[in-house]
This record gives sequence, structure tokens and C-alpha cells, in this order.
Amino acid sequence: MGRFFPRLNDTVMTTKKTLQINLKTIPETGLPVAIDLGPEWFGRWHEEDPGLEFADARITGLVHLSKHGHDLLVRGSLSGQMELACSRCLESFAAPAAIDFDLLLAPRPPTAPAEDGELSLTDLDLDYYTGEIVDLESLLREQIILMMPLKPLCNETCNGLCPQCGANLNFATCVCKTDDVNSPFAQLAKLKT
Repeated sequence: MGRFFPRLNDTVMTTKKTLQINLKTIPETGLPVAIDLGPEWFGRWHEEDPGLEFADARITGLVHLSKHGHDLLVRGSLSGQMELACSRCLESFAAPAAIDFDLLLAPRPPTAPAEDGELSLTDLDLDYYTGEIVDLESLLREQIILMMPLKPLCNETCNGLCPQCGANLNFATCVCKTDDVNSPFAQLAKLKT
């Protein structure tokens, strides 16, 4: 018998409505959910948060939901490509992205204790849900942000931009004169001698 990949409302899991899973619909064997997030889904996310650091993406994968008492284990694997801007030359490039994750969702306590302490390693994989509906959209957004490199580079040997004229040094040779006198490190060079 093959694996069952639900298609809620006859669509792949791409819209806000279909990313909400009713806990009562999760069988004892768990619920595998096929994920296909394309330009429409990412476009809606950009409208809600214009400060996102990627322009476009296509992410697919599988998320498996299984109940353990009142807790819910969310285990998933996502992969695809994201269009990022290089942090050195600012050119757009397609970067591969992939992540495997395990999250434990517990019912939200009536009042959360106010703690100023540090999170433990187990706290990092724990989140809460309220009511009978689990919203996968916020969980997927969090995992997609975690997929992004801290400093995206179009390639490891990217030369970046000229600090004087702004020319992309990967495509053009700059003739700007470098003036080390204005550098904050110029005084350190004098100490060497």
C-alpha cells in the first residue's frame, strides 16, 4: 500500500487555509502532508513582510504530524531553491536550500511562566498550539528562515563591489585609487615599522 499524501480542499498545501490542520483529523498512524510552496505563497509572505531577504523561492517537501498524547510531533524535510542577493556584490542568485526538522508542539498552558532565564536545548525544539487547529504556515516560515545562510554568497570567490565607485569587481576592473590614509587601520601599519 502506497503512502497517502492528503490534498485538503483539492489543493497542494500552499494556501493559508490548507496549512491549518485540525488535530481531530490526524489518525493514530500520523498524517503525512505534502508541501509545495511556490511563487504565490512566497508573494503573499512578501506582502505581509516586505523586509524579507529573498526575492523568490520554490520549496517542496514532506511534513509528518503524529500525536503523542496531547503533544504533537512535527517532523519534516524541506528543500528547494531561494533567490538571494549576494552579500558582497548584491547580485541575485539561486541558492539551494534544505532542512530537516523535528518540533514538539504541546498545548499552550493557561498562563505561561515569565522567565528571564536562558532557553535549554530541549526548549528550542518545543512550541505551543492553542485549540484544535495547528497552523503549519508559521512553522514552515520559521524553518525557511532557518534555511537561509547568514551571509549569502553567489560564490566563494566573489570580489564584491568597489567601495569607491560601486563597480561589481566580478565583471569590471576598477581604476579607483585606494586611499589607505582614511582607513582606520592606516595608523596600525605605521606601528609595524
